[in-house]
Amino acid sequence: MTPLEPLIIAADRALRAVLAPARAERPLPPPPPGPAETLTESERLHSAALMRINHAGEVAAQALYHGQALMARSETTRELLLGAAREEADHLAWCEQRLRELNGRPSLLNPLWYAGSFTLGALTAALGDRMSLGFVAETERQVEGHLNSHLERLPETDARSRQILETMRQDEIEHGSEALAAGGTDPINR
Repeated sequence: MTPLEPLIIAADRALRAVLAPARAERPLPPPPPGPAETLTESERLHSAALMRINHAGEVAAQALYHGQALMARSETTRELLLGAAREEADHLAWCEQRLRELNGRPSLLNPLWYAGSFTLGALTAALGDRMSLGFVAETERQVEGHLNSHLERLPETDARSRQILETMRQDEIEHGSEALAAGGTDPINR
């Protein structure tokens, strides 16, 4: 690969994450069994606002992983980061679809979230793979707490959004565990 090719690939990933409709490899988590949900207008607006935040978070997650992958020193670390980014792309697509179902819209600031997060990911990876993977573990721990907060704040009747966020939370826990198992510095037990 020429020195310019990784930068072209990074630019392509950025454009896809921010401008193209998100596409998932895995299907949207199915709604729980039972009658279809009925949300009041207030509940719909509240759920849409929470899902907009989660969508923006998934844009940022794409960027973090893409920035870290660009600067990863080992191919093994790069592949782990890109694998997690693919799962984050599923989350992005799921949040985007749920936003449409709730008649919501994504954040207009998504290009800024991507740029800032990409830079943070690249800078972190420049410190080495162990630090980069430790950063993944800590970030995913923080995201788990964020998702727990949103699960508590969702209207009880919004089972569809709840199922999406619960699936995302499980994936985030796995990403953090995989990063530590791959040699990341443990930010809590140093």
